[in-house]
Amino acid sequence: MKNIGFLSFGHWSPATGSQTSTASDALIQSIDLAVAAENLGADGAFFRVHHFAQQLGSPFPLLAAVGAKTSRIEIGTAVIDMRYENPHYMAEDAGAADLISEGRLQLGISRGSPEQVIDGWRYFGYQPSEGETDADMARRKTEVFLEMLRGEGFAQPNPRPMFQNPPGMLRLEPHSEGLRERIWWGSGSNATAVWAAKLGMNLQSSTLKDHESDDPFHVQQADQIRAYRAAWKEAGHTREPRVSVSRSIFALVDDRDRAYFGRGGESEDQIGHIDENTRSIFGRSYAAEPENLVKELANDEAIAEADTLMLTVPNQLGVDYNAHVIESILTHVAPELGWR
Repeated sequence: MKNIGFLSFGHWSPATGSQTSTASDALIQSIDLAVAAENLGADGAFFRVHHFAQQLGSPFPLLAAVGAKTSRIEIGTAVIDMRYENPHYMAEDAGAADLISEGRLQLGISRGSPEQVIDGWRYFGYQPSEGETDADMARRKTEVFLEMLRGEGFAQPNPRPMFQNPPGMLRLEPHSEGLRERIWWGSGSNATAVWAAKLGMNLQSSTLKDHESDDPFHVQQADQIRAYRAAWKEAGHTREPRVSVSRSIFALVDDRDRAYFGRGGESEDQIGHIDENTRSIFGRSYAAEPENLVKELANDEAIAEADTLMLTVPNQLGVDYNAHVIESILTHVAPELGWR
């Protein structure tokens, strides 16, 4: 059995054929797709965060709105770039969104990826400390964020406060119990997966990772997951960790599917450079008739290792079509693979 949800980048554009022309469209349609996915029986609604781009950028208002409109589906991010975040303020936002959704928040965070502008986090008022890289800064902020989510008091109360304080040091509010165990790290390498395990975070692995061997993408990703699980066990955590992978998967069941995805343009892994220093491997997409799709997906080692599958959706094709994409996987593919 697997948890199956969708992952949207929330693009908007007035380009021909786009049904998501504005930021308002992207936000409202994201809420509507989460509601539709819940009604179809999907398990999760996840959103990618990018700054300085015509994509979803401020996740917590969206997550809170989705939480208020739904009742069962998990809601989350994949991922928030911690280079841009104030971990204290973020802990307050996350606590509020989790309480609104009654404990359904699954928050994916990470160092992020190359952005639309050079060192965009500097415009948000952040810069690495002396001797730090931007990745170091992201991990340092993450550790502060995780500490805030523990809910322990740390701030000295004012002896003459406007409102009466509880005894002892004060914590950030609102605090949502259990959220600390629902934080995921988006890992692009084996080493950062091991680091996430040591800190007790769940693991998100996308369709992109460092190219660390000559194996196909799905094998490298499966090795990453195994390294993560071994590090988790070694760290002595008592709960079972969760692991997600994301995939572009399209079951060709009607003429629309064949017109959009029937040409199989990305059916092989791609190797390139995500920046000038990092050689990366990009996982293939899957698009085929359901019976062929089942055969192909049965050989994906990383999907087999994960408990959660995020289906990346072409959000600019509109809510109705994306609901159809999700329903096709849930109906025609997942049962045949034992995911349902």
